Amino acid sequence: MSNQHNQEKLSSARFSESTDAFVEAFTASIQFDQRMYRQDIQGSIAHAKMLTKVGILDDAELQSILEGLAQVQSEIEAGEFNWSIQQEDIHMNIEARLTSIIGFTGKKLHTGRSRNDQVATDIRLYIRDEIDAILPELTRLQQGMLLLAEREADSIMPGFTHLQTAQPVTFGHHMLAWFEMIKRDVERLQDCRKRVNTSPLGSAALAGTTYPIDRAYTAELLGFERISENSLDGVSDRDFAIEFTAFAATLMMHLSRFSEELVLWSSAQFQFIDLPDRFCTGSSIMPQKKNPDVPELVRGKTGRVYGHLMSLLTLMKSQPLAYNKDNQEDKEPLFDTVDTVRGSLRAFADMIPAIIVKRENTYKAAKQGFSTATDLADYLVGKGLAFRDSHEVVGLAVAHGIKTEEDLSEMSLETLQSFCDKITEDVFEVLTLEGSVAARDHIGGTAPNQVRAAVARAKALIG
Repeated sequence: MSNQHNQEKLSSARFSESTDAFVEAFTASIQFDQRMYRQDIQGSIAHAKMLTKVGILDDAELQSILEGLAQVQSEIEAGEFNWSIQQEDIHMNIEARLTSIIGFTGKKLHTGRSRNDQVATDIRLYIRDEIDAILPELTRLQQGMLLLAEREADSIMPGFTHLQTAQPVTFGHHMLAWFEMIKRDVERLQDCRKRVNTSPLGSAALAGTTYPIDRAYTAELLGFERISENSLDGVSDRDFAIEFTAFAATLMMHLSRFSEELVLWSSAQFQFIDLPDRFCTGSSIMPQKKNPDVPELVRGKTGRVYGHLMSLLTLMKSQPLAYNKDNQEDKEPLFDTVDTVRGSLRAFADMIPAIIVKRENTYKAAKQGFSTATDLADYLVGKGLAFRDSHEVVGLAVAHGIKTEEDLSEMSLETLQSFCDKITEDVFEVLTLEGSVAARDHIGGTAPNQVRAAVARAKALIG
């Protein structure tokens, strides 16, 4: 049978003149919403089965529709489907082709539904499928983080505030901070999925339908956990798309912050890490360059996801109930958000476990900037000084070290005692980097044994 669609619009009877060619192209969405063909066909199959269950279609008609839809899907996946701008969108293209294949019965498929509840259903199915694809990638990223954290549980590096050396931490502990952020992102996405998984099918155009439909049945067939309670809200709600994009914006913010550190750490000025060559590129003019393109690009792509979130919020902010043509503009930002998140996650999940930590350089950097100053202050508190007084003593010692270019651990006992006579030989146990990190031996602390314990708990969490 020919794959040429009936070029007459399925919804053209009301009009006395043809749509202007420019307007037809301008208002069409088939250029981008065709990616939802699986979900559209899935929804149509469930709807047809429901119509049969309630007696609107007979078994023979159902079988004809199912076979026709299977052929449509086969043609699309083989690249043989003739997409028509004249049919406007994914729904009308599939219905027109179905009707050309099976004849009159194809026209009965739309009984009891509207494109309004059909597209709302398609988008929810699409986002649900994408969530189910993104969650494993998040887990893969977490696994890479845990692998790196465990490998570098003893590796000492400077911890920063204001990008100034603050206190020594372990690289593993630093990596686990990123794990915690991604863990919250996973929780947000899992929570978002609960609200995505609501069926609007049966809301029809806005008021429901006079046909004896069984909404619970179609929801069950499509794997929805619940049905929408109000038909007006069912066709016009896009909160779930906004919520997904908000998750994506937060995730990208985390990846962007992580990217910033990777860019800094791989620079000649830091030399904390080495990124594998396969995640970097060279310069067209400077042969010595190794550019951290993957983290830089992820950092840049964050802005487009922020923009998509603002776009969706703005799209919805002044729409009256119920459905409006404005909502056609929800798909492109949503689709691009999905693509950006999936690409960024794949790159990071591949890259993180392959990072090489330059431990000698991170250790050397941790010895600069008097990173054990707080340890000395805590030591003096233990000797009976009030913290504010010990803070003053350590400040004087640091000022001296700046002048003499000596770290606190490099000063003689006599020098240290010149600032406070309560200091004794045991002070050097707390002024070493190893002693400093080991002393933070509690849940959430940077001690190597706590890092390993945290990794074990995290592994049990993600399975």
